[in-house]
Amino acid sequence: MADHSKMKLGRKAIKTDTRTLAFGDYLTPALPPPPAAADWTKGITSWGMMLNDTLGDCTIAGVGHAVQVWTANTSGIVTVPDPTIESYYEQWDGYVPGKPSTDNGGVELDVLNDWQKNGFAGHALLVFADPKPAILVEIQQSIALFGGVYIGLSLPLTAQTQDVWDVVKGGGAKAKPGSWGGHCVYVPKYDHNGFTCITWGQPKTMTLAFWKKYCDEAHTLFGQDWMTAKGAPSGFDQAQLQADLADIK
Repeated sequence: MADHSKMKLGRKAIKTDTRTLAFGDYLTPALPPPPAAADWTKGITSWGMMLNDTLGDCTIAGVGHAVQVWTANTSGIVTVPDPTIESYYEQWDGYVPGKPSTDNGGVELDVLNDWQKNGFAGHALLVFADPKPAILVEIQQSIALFGGVYIGLSLPLTAQTQDVWDVVKGGGAKAKPGSWGGHCVYVPKYDHNGFTCITWGQPKTMTLAFWKKYCDEAHTLFGQDWMTAKGAPSGFDQAQLQADLADIK
């Protein structure tokens, strides 16, 4: 049985912005349905904790895991070292080493805006657009087409001891969304059973029921590593996305 009870979380309350682009707006009728399964984790054997066992830096660890996925599937895997991860936790989330009172996690939207403006260890985020967590086709397209999806979960206490995250019927207060806390993860894999995220240095599978109950935030990331190598598929309106991005800058 898993024991994640000593692990850190770190996603703060959801922040929204009316200017954030909607991923679904760029999925045209010409785009084929998402495949039954997609997996961009193949060949990656070492993910790394990225300090999320000792710090509530999951919003930064999720960025690091996205970079791993993109580079592993394009030019060769890059793992951002822990001191660099910590430096971005300081810059973007306000952590001060040696002061535990500042280890408060981060806001996903703020992290993504900082990444888009300033880059991350030499890896650019060109743009991001939000799929709706409840519309699984959008989530699946995000993973299949662009290597994954950066999400937020309101984790229940029941998730601390599950090998596969699933809804516990009759779990009472321990099964309540957020009873453990908010967590950010990157999700590069799905199949008919559910989704697989990367957290605390390992792949972690969650059922569809768990996703539907506890996932409340999602962002599709258009990383330069990925887009330079693979680009956008026919049927995805990248031109309109870029035009809309220009309008809000």
